[in-house]
Amino acid sequence: MEKRGIIEALFEGALWRGRLIAVLAVIFGMVGAVALFLIASADIWHMAVITYKYFFMHYHPENFHEELIGGIIGAIDLYLIAVVLLIFAFGIYELFISEIDDAENSEAGNKILAIHSLDELKDKLGKVVVMVLIVSFFKKVMHMDFDTPLEMLYLAGSILALALALYYMHKGEH
Repeated sequence: MEKRGIIEALFEGALWRGRLIAVLAVIFGMVGAVALFLIASADIWHMAVITYKYFFMHYHPENFHEELIGGIIGAIDLYLIAVVLLIFAFGIYELFISEIDDAENSEAGNKILAIHSLDELKDKLGKVVVMVLIVSFFKKVMHMDFDTPLEMLYLAGSILALALALYYMHKGEH
């Protein structure tokens, strides 16, 4: 009976310490978030350089507005995906490793990144993923041609569906 207690204690201790493997998801989630923030910032910088050339060096590409808006929307998309990775990394850390003491002392961090359950993490990630999908949708729509009234009706219907999705997604918060 005593032997079983020792084996059980060793096994449960190893199992509990095994949760620390989740730190890999935290580290690489943060690395991915930083990489995406840098790439998105470089894309915005590139758009700023093109805009500078447009105004001061008489560089007038044929599709300047589409290129500018597409680049900025693409950067916003990358920023949002980086935010998903940040929320994921913070949530995994708080759920599996430890509470973040600095976040407890911060008003902003306490509200935005505080995650106390897997359902709360899924909810926060889901909301940001929906925003990523909406931004991606508008990025695709920017490059589409609408030739018939039916296509315009489809566009209006899809915008209505997105608006309803946002409304119902945030309705439960109030």
